[in-house]
Amino acid sequence: MTNTANFTAAEILAVMSSRLLKEGQVVFAGVGVPLLAATLAQRLRCPGLTILFEGGVLGPMIEAGKLPPSTNEQRCTKRANMVMSSTEVLLLLQRGHVDVGFMGGAQIDKFGNLNSSYIGDPANPKTRLPGTGGGNDIASLTNMIVAMKHERRRFVEKVDFITSPGWIEGGTSRADRGLPAGGMFRVVTDLGIFGFDEETRAMKIVALHPGVTVEQVQDNTGFKMLHDKEIAVTGAPTERELAELRAIDPDRLYIA
Repeated sequence: MTNTANFTAAEILAVMSSRLLKEGQVVFAGVGVPLLAATLAQRLRCPGLTILFEGGVLGPMIEAGKLPPSTNEQRCTKRANMVMSSTEVLLLLQRGHVDVGFMGGAQIDKFGNLNSSYIGDPANPKTRLPGTGGGNDIASLTNMIVAMKHERRRFVEKVDFITSPGWIEGGTSRADRGLPAGGMFRVVTDLGIFGFDEETRAMKIVALHPGVTVEQVQDNTGFKMLHDKEIAVTGAPTERELAELRAIDPDRLYIA
């Protein structure tokens, strides 16, 4: 095991996220922490994990030290199973062939809705963000994992705009709005791992990272965080996980 001083917030996000992925899954991963986590899982535990990029690459095998700067360029295609159009990628989603979606966002609320569109009043936003890309399709049709830094300004009672739907208004509202498949599965942060209550669909602590308290989580969350009386503690990143992760990203493009 390792000491908490030996890894960065980005490294703990990548390692904890990678542990959630399973052999045989198809995972829609973007650049950054999602790509690091999927590649780490593939190299250490899940050789049959299939990575899918929005740019149309299915089944790439990312070599250590050769992370692509974008998932839409030719270095992503090396040893891939298939290269297709973005339209065909969306068809894979719509036909239910993608198990896990993986992304981040500027804001997330207590029902797992993500905002990557703008901050503030829609008529006069304070900050304009990149927007949806394929995020809405991914969140609407897969089981979602979100990886992001845990800050009160990000974990809000209600997002300023729902770019990518989670459990919408909680309860059965997602299915009621015409989204019977998928849903928000886990949120991974530098403080812990979070799921959603089966009935209300409100966010709930699943496990805390070593040394983190419920009070610390609540202080960094803009809504009441649910939790059981007994809360699990995650295992710290191992030396093997960190060594492999650092070999994947030796220039520390994403794990700094």
